[in-house]
Amino acid sequence: MRLFSHPHIVRLYEVIETRTNLYVIMEYMNRGELFDYITENRRLEEDQARRFFQQIISGVESCHLHRVVHRDLKPENLLLDSKGNVKVADFGLANVMRDGHLLKTTCGSPNYASPEVISGRLYAGPEVDVWSCGVVIYALLSGSLPFDDETIPVLYEKIKSGIFTFPNYFSLGARDLIKRMLTVDLVNRITIPEIYKHPWFQVGLPQYIADHSLNTSWNARKVDARVLEEMNNLGFNVQEVIVSLNNMWQNQATVSYCILLHRRLNNCTSHEANLLGSLPSEGTDRRDIYVRPVFPDQGKWALGFESCSSPHETMRDVLTVFQRLNVQWKKIGPYNVKCLWKPSVQHYSLPNGMNRISLTEDINCVNGSLKTSNNETFGFCDAVKFEIQLYKGNAESYVLDWQRVCGDPFLFIEVCAAFRACVVA
Repeated sequence: MRLFSHPHIVRLYEVIETRTNLYVIMEYMNRGELFDYITENRRLEEDQARRFFQQIISGVESCHLHRVVHRDLKPENLLLDSKGNVKVADFGLANVMRDGHLLKTTCGSPNYASPEVISGRLYAGPEVDVWSCGVVIYALLSGSLPFDDETIPVLYEKIKSGIFTFPNYFSLGARDLIKRMLTVDLVNRITIPEIYKHPWFQVGLPQYIADHSLNTSWNARKVDARVLEEMNNLGFNVQEVIVSLNNMWQNQATVSYCILLHRRLNNCTSHEANLLGSLPSEGTDRRDIYVRPVFPDQGKWALGFESCSSPHETMRDVLTVFQRLNVQWKKIGPYNVKCLWKPSVQHYSLPNGMNRISLTEDINCVNGSLKTSNNETFGFCDAVKFEIQLYKGNAESYVLDWQRVCGDPFLFIEVCAAFRACVVA
């Protein structure tokens, strides 16, 4: 939460730890949960639901740009401030997305969890938040859930099937967007950049959200000069305040600044509030001070190998190369494969029941070695086990992620290099 300074994410001011207690000081959201608001109103008018949804997507996009996946998005974790704006809260199940690492933890609320999460499959992160947002907008518009049942196993089967119905009062635009968000196949599921371009989402879209200007805080962070003057009157050293903000230190100066800025924003017009503290605007006061970037670089990051072919063509080509490299594999899903590779393939015979085209027996790590279900064992120096997962990178390309499960890391690098050489050739 220290990473975020966004009008649609609950702000963390300070964390104080004592011998007996841990105090987390956050922005006060006096209108409570979005869940209670839905319960009181049963269902929202489309324009109001869309306004909430636009704010939610803006906040979630900021999380993803900071490489954080929430994994527990639901109306109970979306809070309303005094002006009726939605803010993302409760990052207890969130995780950081790192290059070369996919997530596999099953977590979150069952009704809002995506098929890959409840199935224990690998996932990159953003796609599971998109699914949860799809359930949230359905709940906003209808006051009910697309997937629901009293028993968890039946509920999971409904989610995995992806089959649900729309009330007859849903507009065609809302139906299309929700259907694309609640797509079981994560490779074909809509992404947040695509949501921004959807006609239904574009209706009445505030300019500050449309321009993504709230998410460009690493380009330049503006320190409000009037807040600095107020702090100077309170006895703070202004230069020390700027240095603390510049380095993202949590101390009395930064906490005081954040609280004073928050109070000032609440007393501003909505237009001013959209601009202050996050981005420069035309005609800004010349006393405004800009400090160096404090967030990660906005450059694109990718995992594994990128492909512009269709998902089916990509997987077909990958398995063709695997066959040439004598990689054994077992399909977990249409775009998720467990693999075993031993470099000196020509010097050993495949275990009984296995073949290069379809590995029918599972492979497990046992006491520092790779072991098949028929008890044939390969040492770490002999083989490497890895897993691949294809997921959507953007509207035009897909990313094939490779993750070593166990075995010699150098063998893993070798098989990756061999794969790339075959692809380039």
